[in-house]
Amino acid sequence: MEDRSEEAGRRFAELVRVMTRLRAPGGCPWDRKQTFETIKSYLLEEAYEVMDAIDLEDWPGLRAELGDLLLQPVFFAEMAREQGFFDIADSLQAINEKLVRRHPHVFADAKAETAEDVKVHWNAIKEQEKAEAAASRSRRSSLDDVPRSLPALMEAEKISKKAADFGFEWPEIDGVIAKLREEVAELAEARQTGDNSHVRHEIGDLLFTLVNIARFLKVDPEQ
Repeated sequence: MEDRSEEAGRRFAELVRVMTRLRAPGGCPWDRKQTFETIKSYLLEEAYEVMDAIDLEDWPGLRAELGDLLLQPVFFAEMAREQGFFDIADSLQAINEKLVRRHPHVFADAKAETAEDVKVHWNAIKEQEKAEAAASRSRRSSLDDVPRSLPALMEAEKISKKAADFGFEWPEIDGVIAKLREEVAELAEARQTGDNSHVRHEIGDLLFTLVNIARFLKVDPEQ
């Protein structure tokens, strides 16, 4: 295990050096031209290609796709370093500290016998971190940490979970099924009006209700 981690560290350091060289004067014109805005779509594209390789159980393909995905944070961090924001070492330190902090049953004296116990610890620590962050930067609401660039269904799922955490929840799935029937009827009525804006609104309500049903049934709506 130790030998593999040391080799991985060397390989990762090599990737950082290659990226620095590509961005340096005399490096690659294309890489030097890129900005946060121009390459951010590649991050999502590479993540989806990783998911495809997993779905296909294409393990050689996954090996290559994970490398492509790893390049993206190194690219972002190199641009951040150039502008004096942070560097890749700062990002690695942040995730290492987070993993240690959120696993007190491994790195401290907390007890966790089951995966559910781990989830309880993780969520409690996460909420504490969010409260501290909110106090320091005056967040407007608890929904501010839901990324705006998420795919629509994933965003809806995140919002529905947040709402449930704050008590906006049906006691059982039958209530959500009834809400689904209500939304279907409202969509039919909106369609009769010919008001496209109203139709879009009702379709949104319908999709959000379906996402809540998926959450109750523990089904990933993106799948």
